[in-house]
Amino acid sequence: MLGMCRGRRKFVAASLALIFIPALTWLYLSSANFTVKPLPLSPLDPQSSLLIGAVAELRIRDVEEHNHALRREISLLPRVPTHSSHHSKSRQGNQLHTHSTEEGTGDSEAKKGAASGNRSDCVPQPVVNKCESIHIAIVCAGYNASRDVVTLVKSVLFHRRNPLHFHIITDSIARKILADLFHTWMVPAVHVNFYDADELKSEVSWIPNKHYSGIYGLMKLVLTKTLPSDLQKVIVLDTDITFATDIAELWAVFHKFKGQQVLGLVENQSDWYLGNLWKNHRPWPALGRGFNTGVILLLLDRLRKLKWEQMWRLTAERELMSMLSTSLADQDIFNAVIKQNPFLVHQLPCFWNVQLSDHTRSEKCYKDVSDLKVIHWNSPKKLRVKNKHVEFFRNLYLTFLEYDGNLLRRELFGCPSETDHNSENLQKTLSELDEDDPCYEFRRERFTVHRTHVYFLHYEYEPALDNTDVTLVAQLSMDRLQMLEAICKHWEGPISLALYLSDAEAQQFLRYAQGSEVLMSRSNVGYHIVYKEGQFYPVNLLRNVAMGQVNTPYMFLSDIDFLPMYGLYEYLRKSVVQLDMGNTKKALVVPAFETLRYRLSFPKSKAELLSQLDMGTLFTFRYHVWTKGHAPTDFAKWRTATTPYRVQWEADFEPYVMVRRESPEYDRRFVGFGWNKVAHIMELDAQEYEFVVLPNAYMIHMPHAPSFDITKFRSNKQYRACLKTLKEEFQQNMSRRYGFAALKYMTVDNNR
Repeated sequence: MLGMCRGRRKFVAASLALIFIPALTWLYLSSANFTVKPLPLSPLDPQSSLLIGAVAELRIRDVEEHNHALRREISLLPRVPTHSSHHSKSRQGNQLHTHSTEEGTGDSEAKKGAASGNRSDCVPQPVVNKCESIHIAIVCAGYNASRDVVTLVKSVLFHRRNPLHFHIITDSIARKILADLFHTWMVPAVHVNFYDADELKSEVSWIPNKHYSGIYGLMKLVLTKTLPSDLQKVIVLDTDITFATDIAELWAVFHKFKGQQVLGLVENQSDWYLGNLWKNHRPWPALGRGFNTGVILLLLDRLRKLKWEQMWRLTAERELMSMLSTSLADQDIFNAVIKQNPFLVHQLPCFWNVQLSDHTRSEKCYKDVSDLKVIHWNSPKKLRVKNKHVEFFRNLYLTFLEYDGNLLRRELFGCPSETDHNSENLQKTLSELDEDDPCYEFRRERFTVHRTHVYFLHYEYEPALDNTDVTLVAQLSMDRLQMLEAICKHWEGPISLALYLSDAEAQQFLRYAQGSEVLMSRSNVGYHIVYKEGQFYPVNLLRNVAMGQVNTPYMFLSDIDFLPMYGLYEYLRKSVVQLDMGNTKKALVVPAFETLRYRLSFPKSKAELLSQLDMGTLFTFRYHVWTKGHAPTDFAKWRTATTPYRVQWEADFEPYVMVRRESPEYDRRFVGFGWNKVAHIMELDAQEYEFVVLPNAYMIHMPHAPSFDITKFRSNKQYRACLKTLKEEFQQNMSRRYGFAALKYMTVDNNR
């Protein structure tokens, strides 16, 4: 049997004959085909560098196809017999599993694991029914934690074969972010419930806490009271966790609980609770080295019967009389309770929580790669922690950080699931599209749900109380990132940006932003990531996402390659009052100009701009290729105007305007290049907005390489034909919606 174990760690072929083990993870992360290869047995093995390339999207997609095939093969293989005396059978379907009360071997196995460095052995794990829901609780507050929890969720989804039910305790910030993210992620067989952390603060706010997690670091103490009363067990995770195996393996450990065991915990791997880290170091009481609470198995029903609430409160009150405050938040109180009641704990082998904070002895938890199950970055320094294998662990973490989350939308075949009406309606709509239509891909894009992570970075801004505040709205992809600093220097007001990025690009953007003094000095810029999917640039969806996060009464609808004049923010706010924007439907036009020079002495006044216009340094926007787009602005009149003037809508008019936040969205049928702004301005006109040109406002387009979409438009005849078809359909829709007043839109020439 021992020889079989060693062989399992070295060859994937052997792993297929056993229960699905972590070794398979390393294979399909690091290989683009499923030939039999030796697994890297040491974190120092050169083959581990293969992980770094795992984030290449095309390669991963190919691997996923092979992975699906392997999953099907595995499901057909006979299971290795399990020790039926150590567990009870799971219920069928999605019903909660009731743990066994029969005597298990939990304590003895944990001790044997500790004695041997906690390496995985070959004792088969109890089987978890493939349709049994696994419940996971996470406390998540703020912008940074919301990013961290996404990586945790990715690692869990990557390995999982069971339905998952997340219970997330959040503040208002994290709830908004994660609710939008899960809604747009649309992962099958994943349910999410949110719980308001503000309602729980009074339960723990009386406890002084010095830990960097603040009050949220104490909220795991009240999960028995917070989570549904009929929920019997749950896995509790910190946000800085990375899974290297199927979480069902951890869920199966509940079968090993015996007697009055209600907490599954891994021993603390640092010397913190031994009190010898520095002179006069005085930790809270703990049993030996104590236990780490980054990963907890909670038997909620038994905890409630044991009156857990009273138990931890009395313990905390008693210890605080001498300790004055907690240093490690909930972990101190859990350990103080366990010190008095050791029988509560089922000790988990330490590979279920390999702790990477400084002063840990985590190297003793594993020897081979296949031993790794859960990595815990439990240090304020996170990836900069000192550990002799930290490069290997960092590569594992970065693999999930940059992994394409769209690939995790895998169906769990053979399990009944609750009907998701949004998903059902979407599938019905897509099924009604004609796949033989030459414009099928265009039509499909309109209904594509893009995974969206709003407020990717910290955001903090309260609109001015005078109801004149305005937000600049724009969208961009990775190739326009260099414009951000310049725009921030030109516009001091709030900004809402939608960025179209892959998972890997989102991390590049994060590093870029955090390395920029200009961007980090601004807290009033909302960055909203819309993840790449499909073959078109969803320009109008991006605009709608950015508009949807505006919290000021007005918004200036711009593009990322334009620099607004200095002082435009204050000028627009004054115009709100002067033009009575609050009581009228107006779209304030900011005249657009362009330069063909990469180095420009940006004009600081209208007079200076007119001088550069006369000298040929500046031009009216697109005058040489598309004069119709801005001709109604009437630049000749603008040159001498001193007061705002009204202009009439004309065909193909697409100015940059400031409007009220409640203005109509952009039409999603237009993607890539062509008519995306034209259709929106037409909609404003149909809703009887007045177009008013501001006499002292201007913006300048900066030169850049042609976008992929405009190149496609110019070179692809079918692209242009489909765009013409979409225009005609839009015009017909306008006529139906607005009746006789919209007849003028039917006569618009579609030959652009």
